[in-house]
Amino acid sequence: MTSPILITGGTGTLGRQVVPLLRAAGRDVRVLSRHGREPGDGVEYLAGDLFEGKGIESALEGVETVLHLAGGPKGDEVATRNLVEAASRAGVQHLVYISVIGADGVPLGWFGSKLAAERAVAESGVPWTTLRAAQFHDLVLTMLQKMVKLPVIPVPGGLRFQPVDSGEVAARLVELTLGAPAGLVPDLPGPTVYGMADLIRGYLQATGRHRLTMPVRMPGKAGRAYRKGANLSLDVAATGKRTWEDFLADYESI
Repeated sequence: MTSPILITGGTGTLGRQVVPLLRAAGRDVRVLSRHGREPGDGVEYLAGDLFEGKGIESALEGVETVLHLAGGPKGDEVATRNLVEAASRAGVQHLVYISVIGADGVPLGWFGSKLAAERAVAESGVPWTTLRAAQFHDLVLTMLQKMVKLPVIPVPGGLRFQPVDSGEVAARLVELTLGAPAGLVPDLPGPTVYGMADLIRGYLQATGRHRLTMPVRMPGKAGRAYRKGANLSLDVAATGKRTWEDFLADYESI
C-alpha cells in the first residue's frame, strides 16, 4: 500500500487539475487547505494554515511525497518554510514545488518571495524538485479583464509574456511528483512570446471590444528586467503546446 500524496493548494487552479490526475494514476491524495471537507473518491481534506503553521504536522502523518502548490501575492517564503521544516521532521522523501520563471531575475516582491521559497525548499534537507512555469493563460486573462475596464489601456513597452496552459503545468507536476527528486528542472513556458500589445489586441478581438491604447514606459530596475526578458525562458527544449489564441477560442466567458 502506497502512502498518500499531500497537496497544499489542492483546491486552487492547479490543484483542481492535479488531484484527479493523481487519482487516475492510482494514488490516494490528501489535500491541506484552510477549510476542510468530507473525504471522497480517495481524497482526504484536512484544514490547516501554512502561514500560521497550523495543521501541518497532522497532515504529514504517513506521507512520503508532498506537492506544494499553495501560494499568494505575498508571504510564500513564510508558508513554505513552515511546511519544509515540518516535512523534514516527518521524514518526507520528496517535496515538489511550483515556482515562476523569473524568480531570480525580476526585482519585484512576488518574484523575490518565490525565490526565497525555492531556497527554503532546496535547503530543507528533504529531497526536492522545483518547476518554474510561466504565467498561466488564466492569470493573463484576469489581468486583461481588469485593464479593459479603463477607457484608455496603458501598454508598457518591452513587456512580454510567454503564457502557458495551466493544464499542461498540472500534467508536468504530476509526472514530477510520481518520479524521483530531480532538483531544479527545466522551465515550462508557453509556446509563443507575446508583447503586451499583442495580448490586449487578441483579447479585444475575441470579445468584440474596442479600446484606445497608450504606450508607457516601465521605470526602474523592474522595467529593465522585463525589457531584457527576465520573465521569459527562450532556450528550453520543450514548451507547452496550447497557445493564447487556443485559450481564447475555448474560453466561454471572457
